[in-house]
Amino acid sequence: MYYLFQGLLLGLAYVAPIGTQNMFVINTALTQKRKRVLLTALIVCFFDITLAVACFYGVGALISTHPLIQLIVVGIGGLVVIWLGIGLIRSRSSLDTGVDTNIPIGKIITTACVVTWFNPHAIIDGSMLFGTYRATLPGNAGTMFIIGVSCASALWWFGMSTVVNLFRAKFTDKLLRIINIVCGIIIVFYGCKLLYSGIQLLQNMK
Repeated sequence: MYYLFQGLLLGLAYVAPIGTQNMFVINTALTQKRKRVLLTALIVCFFDITLAVACFYGVGALISTHPLIQLIVVGIGGLVVIWLGIGLIRSRSSLDTGVDTNIPIGKIITTACVVTWFNPHAIIDGSMLFGTYRATLPGNAGTMFIIGVSCASALWWFGMSTVVNLFRAKFTDKLLRIINIVCGIIIVFYGCKLLYSGIQLLQNMK
């Protein structure tokens, strides 16, 4: 139970910071019906858990044992994350109730896959975080740990999307704009942090 709880706490710390995934679910919860919101949360949760498992059992080990790959991933990932953050800051999202919210399931799946598996921030953070923790866990503790991480993902996506959807009447265009700016600034910060880490890696390789 100790490692299950440890995975739960670390999983929440990993998934909670607002980024591309969170903004996708938040915007969905603000503009779509509850049934579609819960379906979106389920799809994002699935991709999030599969990414965490992949990072835990393989990606982290691959990157950590190959400094050159780590440098390339961190460098390119940092630039992409900054670009995503700037795009979010400049975005002009609005709560248009006239927009058709009956988005095809295929589009939801595709978008959820892109914002999760093609999100350098999530891949890099997950690889470094879970890959490192896996090396410190004794015996079969890793199984309980990753189950805890998976439970954290489910709790976050279903809980957060439900709360936002229930109180979406309190949201306005101005508030959504503020959320986008704050989230964009946070993402740019993480991108700069990744670039700084890349510079440090390059210096260590010399």
